[in-house]
Amino acid sequence: MKLTPLLPFAFIALSTPFLGEDTSRAEIQTVVDRFQAAIKAHDGAALGRMFLAGSTAWITALGPGALRNVREKHPEAPPYKQGTWQAFTAYVSQASEPIEERFHNVRIDTDGTVASVYFDFEFVAAGKVDNRGAETWQMLRTPDGWKIVAMLYSSNL
Repeated sequence: MKLTPLLPFAFIALSTPFLGEDTSRAEIQTVVDRFQAAIKAHDGAALGRMFLAGSTAWITALGPGALRNVREKHPEAPPYKQGTWQAFTAYVSQASEPIEERFHNVRIDTDGTVASVYFDFEFVAAGKVDNRGAETWQMLRTPDGWKIVAMLYSSNL
């Protein structure tokens, strides 16, 4: 039996993403879109439902300029700071000015069970860019849909 005629079919089969991956990517993109909409709408409750309830990983990595500004007041400050998604959702709910987060170059990697989302962002408050950098989410498929388990982003302003 000659396998040569089967090689093109094998290549196509191996290079085509699994149907579950395509579905997962679309579901995750929906979370990304809802995340942005919730910030613009000041809907902290909707934003909070996108996170895994017990997760605590929320880290801001300070870029050179941001670190310099922090160290002017706190010379021994580390180049990162911890936060919580709960504090962020409270800020979103209570913000008195228009706020939004703009995402660029969104990349989603997933196997259908876990996912990584990476993008460049600008956080805009009152029409002015308040922060920019790169952001990454670690996500988990749960019975209630995709949830953000951890967030890490850079602060470059």
